[in-house]
Amino acid sequence: SQRVLLLVASDVDALCACKILQALFQCDHVQYTLVPVSGWQELETAFLEHKDQFKYFVLINCGANVDLLEILQPEEDTFFFVCDSHRPINVVNVYNDTQIKLLVKPDDELDVPAYDDIFRDEEDEEEDSENESDGSEPSEKRRRLEEDVIERTMKRRQRREWEARRREILFDYEQYEYHGTSSAMVMFDLAWMMSKDLNDMLWWAIVGLTDQWVQDKITQMKYVTDIGILQRHVSRHNHRNEDEENSLSIDCMRIAFEYDLRLALYQHWSLYESLCNTSYTSANLKLWSVQGQKRLQEFLADMGLPLKQVKQKFNSMDMSLKENLREMIEESANKFGMKDLRVQTFSIHFGFKNKFSASDIVYATASLMENIEKEGPETTNFIKALDSLSRGNLDKLHQGLDLAKKQLRAIQQTVASCICTNLVISQGPFLYCSLMEGTPDVKLFSKPVSLCLLSKYLLKSFVCSTKNKRCKLLPLVMAAPMDVEQGTVIMVGIPPETESSDKKNFFGRAFEKAADSTNSRTLHNHFDMSIIELKTEDRSKFLDALISLLS
Repeated sequence: SQRVLLLVASDVDALCACKILQALFQCDHVQYTLVPVSGWQELETAFLEHKDQFKYFVLINCGANVDLLEILQPEEDTFFFVCDSHRPINVVNVYNDTQIKLLVKPDDELDVPAYDDIFRDEEDEEEDSENESDGSEPSEKRRRLEEDVIERTMKRRQRREWEARRREILFDYEQYEYHGTSSAMVMFDLAWMMSKDLNDMLWWAIVGLTDQWVQDKITQMKYVTDIGILQRHVSRHNHRNEDEENSLSIDCMRIAFEYDLRLALYQHWSLYESLCNTSYTSANLKLWSVQGQKRLQEFLADMGLPLKQVKQKFNSMDMSLKENLREMIEESANKFGMKDLRVQTFSIHFGFKNKFSASDIVYATASLMENIEKEGPETTNFIKALDSLSRGNLDKLHQGLDLAKKQLRAIQQTVASCICTNLVISQGPFLYCSLMEGTPDVKLFSKPVSLCLLSKYLLKSFVCSTKNKRCKLLPLVMAAPMDVEQGTVIMVGIPPETESSDKKNFFGRAFEKAADSTNSRTLHNHFDMSIIELKTEDRSKFLDALISLLS
């Protein structure tokens, strides 16, 4: 009978989780209101605006990593259901099980400190020592007083030791930011437990996981494990007999597991464009240099693919070439040092004509969400991106694919110019790169997802291009102009690009400390702590503080 308020963050995994939950609400006739929130400020505003009409709030990909009750100050009868992949989860949220319900998979290791190590009952602090009876001897009284003083001193010392230990435990727990299981997968699990899982929901769970992989938020190990879990569901939902007339009806939808090429959007582009604009191939072949362009030609020659075929739309390529294309490309890629050009993923078929891989959808949806061509109020992009995930809206999806191609081209060109003009500088404990106002496409990179994607592509390429062994192991801090009139920059920190990287990010805490120690005017508004906004004139003192903090 109660309406629910859905607060959804602006990332693809959150959108997918939202779609699954909307479908579940529809099954059970639950009424809800959906409010997109892109940061803490919008979350607080949305809560204040709606707290009188709503008692139940669902937060998707936001809210887990801060003390919600502290920030929102809700009434006692307000309840929050939080499904958020941001880690670590704030300890107050973990141990408050009356108002805050966390949706987490049972096998997600949260490593939360023990309750007694971080919380302490206040009443055992100050015990009354005023219980002396007046009838006793003065010497007796004095002895009792002395014992009392000793006992209190001991208690204070224990208290101080406990507090120091608590600070240490919390520092260790909160030091690194990382990501747990995709929220869309958690929501799908919920649907499955309720026996309400549909093929559409399964596809959204796949896209949510693929988003974590494309954005480099989880380790390869975690990705492969979760793909395995989803693969079992896929075979359960998609094992129709071939002779059923249903298996090829026009509106049917089929999900298939594939060992596909790690080339961005290649089925909707030309193979050549995709090779040039995928970070993996572009970084390994060093395509920003003349030498790299030569290597690309050699690579294509090694596969025996004519340039005319490679440069035309993938759909129009000769069928004879397409049949063994993956094997041909993989074989040649191995010779050129690209051993991981194929990746486990899923694709979806709508009827006869339309086939998309999960990463196509991620790129398209993210591009729609961060589209910089203004078309109305702020939420328009969010609604468009959400709609593009429904199979009835192929026109929106195709629009997203076009935007995604533009975005990937812009990223690749920016990476090339940063490397060719030596814009990536080693600052000691980290690498630093700043985009100037007036750089082509700089407006695109004032958006967090695009800037993070650019930073990751740039770091991969820099690691491939530098001869300096020490620099190969460093993390990167990247800045781009945010709002020229207000004089602000957006800054993101990303972990080192190493084979064994655990994808844990220490920049969130480091940014906070550097800002505090220099009184820099910063705004920590993003749900990812490692993205901040900063006044341009405070940038140099902030960076100096960051260098000395991390040295």
